[in-house]
Amino acid sequence: MGQNRRIKIAPSILSADFADFGREIQAIEAEGADWVHVDVMDGHFVPNITFGPPAVAAFRRHVKTVMDVHIMISPVDSYIDAFAKAGADILTAHVEAGPHIHRTLQAIRAAGMKAGVALNPGTPAEAVAHLLDLTDLVCVMTVNPGFGGQKFIDMTGKVRALRQMIGDRPVLIEIDGGVDPVTAPGLAAAGADVLVAGSAVFRGGSVENPSPYGANIRAIRAAAEAALA
Repeated sequence: MGQNRRIKIAPSILSADFADFGREIQAIEAEGADWVHVDVMDGHFVPNITFGPPAVAAFRRHVKTVMDVHIMISPVDSYIDAFAKAGADILTAHVEAGPHIHRTLQAIRAAGMKAGVALNPGTPAEAVAHLLDLTDLVCVMTVNPGFGGQKFIDMTGKVRALRQMIGDRPVLIEIDGGVDPVTAPGLAAAGADVLVAGSAVFRGGSVENPSPYGANIRAIRAAAEAALA
């Protein structure tokens, strides 16, 4: 499995310049981003407020790769169609966000999107054991959701358990929180496919000087893929 896997890097625009999202998205894609990760927070499920469907629709006009929308909101189901209309390619909801995650994943797929399910650090891998046939992506939080730039919480054991549980299903494992060239290798070796990185990608660059974005993306990818050799 190792040498055939290509790690995807999904910069989180939560760390971008909020006054210049369009050019920031274009810059990270030009510098090698595989996906664009959008963190939606409601100030209720998590202690922060970020973007709603109108902002996601505005981002969509600039995204040429994959728009990976992670909704840290509760309730979820009443907003699924709005995010589908906004252009999300993948919509990831938290298993902790409501009592009927099975129904939520069905609704996400019915709306034409790929369905993701996210696990907070305190939630075990087993919480998604009966959801994997409805799921395209499992997002393992390696920080408590709500803010960027937090200290990494080691979840490699959970990633390994998920990799074994997924088996030959076409389900990707995504990591969100504290990803950088130091933490990426262990995550990749444990079975991660997609690495979300915010401050570790945007650090040192800007839309006027985007080359550091590319250097940061390449450093994370190289560190992760070296662990697969």
